[in-house]
Amino acid sequence: MKFGDYECFSVEMGRFFLDGGAMFGIVPRVLWERKIPADEKNLIPMNARSLLIQGRGKNILIDTGLGSKSSEKMIKIYGIDEDSTDIDKSLSKYGLTRHDITDVIITHLHFDHTGGSTCIKNNRTVPTFQNATYYIQKKQWETANNPSVRDSASYMKENFMPLEEAGVLKLIDGPTEIFKGIDLIITGGHTPGQQHPLIKGETGCLFYCADFIPTSAHLPVPWNMAYDNYPMVLIEEKKKLLSRALKENWILFFEHDPDIAAASIRQGEKNIEINKIISI
Repeated sequence: MKFGDYECFSVEMGRFFLDGGAMFGIVPRVLWERKIPADEKNLIPMNARSLLIQGRGKNILIDTGLGSKSSEKMIKIYGIDEDSTDIDKSLSKYGLTRHDITDVIITHLHFDHTGGSTCIKNNRTVPTFQNATYYIQKKQWETANNPSVRDSASYMKENFMPLEEAGVLKLIDGPTEIFKGIDLIITGGHTPGQQHPLIKGETGCLFYCADFIPTSAHLPVPWNMAYDNYPMVLIEEKKKLLSRALKENWILFFEHDPDIAAASIRQGEKNIEINKIISI
């Protein structure tokens, strides 16, 4: 799809599984399982879905998925499909290699969003996209380097410290127009300093939800994750941004939905719901 000067493409960066209860927090299983069925271990399928943005001489990638550095223990715990984490294979569908990526916007530094930002080369952990600048919010960088006990396991320094060491990291402080026609919107309910690219078009916009709304099943305002650090903050953020999305005709891009990459939305009888699934 095209928004303004940019063409946008969904890029698969890994398939894995997470506990359904953790993904839906206080929502009873009898309700959420109608949306995403669980297996006998209460696990539900997840996607690590990145967005490729091409235009104005740039190849921009939003988030980098699980990457190829996962330990055998992690692969087993999360049921990671290793073939699905092959970045070169994923980019080749669009005639690109990792060397063609000019910019990488990381929404936040949890391992399933930034695992592919670095790779192992000659026994060293280095930036995967060596010709790219990586953009991270200053508040998220500080949080990742000083995590709470609650989410310390989600931050793996090998995924992001090599970016600073290689001099390819750029910290951003707050919302901004990062490139012409692409705004960054900041939320803090899931984790402080999570940034969401909004690609603007003449008749609508594309909003990258990341873990703000991880799947299409999380559209109802109260349907949130146990992983969210500040749930009441998140609820207020969802009310505000979903209202804006309706008014401004946004298409929402879901990073973790197992099947739906993007959708337009409408106001339902009780909650905001999917209007139309979008192929992207």
